[in-house]
Amino acid sequence: MPVVALVVDDSMVIRHTVCRFLEERGFAVEAASNGMEALDILNRVLPGLVITDMQMPAMGGSELISALKDKPHTASIPIVILTGRSSGFDQAETRAEFTIFKDIDIQEQLEKALAAVSGNAAKTKSAKASE
Repeated sequence: MPVVALVVDDSMVIRHTVCRFLEERGFAVEAASNGMEALDILNRVLPGLVITDMQMPAMGGSELISALKDKPHTASIPIVILTGRSSGFDQAETRAEFTIFKDIDIQEQLEKALAAVSGNAAKTKSAKASE
């Protein structure tokens, strides 16, 4: 059974690019355009990886990360931040495992992010399987 990745970004182009990249690597992918939609998805799916933009309407990435970290069953899900370098992103956000910048080669950065969090995603998957 493939690991589920949740991709959260208000840009349809970025969402599509990231989702396609992950699907090509065997992930089952759920997508949301903001944090509120992501929370709805989390009510029915427990992802092994979350990739989120920081600046989105309705609920941004920081609020989504807080919601994930506040619940025991989602607190250990690896998080990758997806942001623009010129977005004013607060580098002090330390709750994510990796940061990807939209204005640099996204696919190359995604490869690095997956390598960095692959152990965490596998742990989350095996923890879920043992429940």
